[in-house]
Amino acid sequence: MSSEPSENVTTRYSWFRTRRTTVILVSLTLLVFLFSAPSVLKDAYDRGGIYLFSLSFFEDIPKRLTGPGRFRFILQPLMAIILGIRSGLADARVGNPPYLYGVFFHSDRRSELLRSGLETVINLLLMGILMDAIFQWFILGASYPGAALVVGPVLIMGPYAVSRALSNRLTSSRIDEKAPAGREDQAESLET
Repeated sequence: MSSEPSENVTTRYSWFRTRRTTVILVSLTLLVFLFSAPSVLKDAYDRGGIYLFSLSFFEDIPKRLTGPGRFRFILQPLMAIILGIRSGLADARVGNPPYLYGVFFHSDRRSELLRSGLETVINLLLMGILMDAIFQWFILGASYPGAALVVGPVLIMGPYAVSRALSNRLTSSRIDEKAPAGREDQAESLET
């Protein structure tokens, strides 16, 4: 009877151990957003609107590409592509449809594919949002959470989804090309 509560506690803490990095990144991201909230609200009041929906957001994009942290515009999509290829190869081995095709046209597998994609890139996604929010302070002098929630995921989810779908498609076509040859060889050996 005393072993049951300890098993429950062990299970609860084992989940935390496996997701420790995610919890830390979520906490840091929320902390940065919390610290930036007063200046964002003041700026929205002064501007008469939200930064994300303003002309200033589009005018600041070149500053992001040339200022400190510009390497993340290469690093984050590259990491997302690597993760996408890895996931696409796994999808092809299991027989899942290409990622984007499966998400849009296979309603029975949509939730499974979206969940697996999010589980794969969640830490990279959180790092992208966090990095964008921090580099905004260096580049623009203020951090805008709305912009970070748009720019970070765009750098990651697009390349991830496309590379996962393409690697699955290429691997599946190679598997399909090899499969008939193996079957013909088996048929010939049975005839002789």
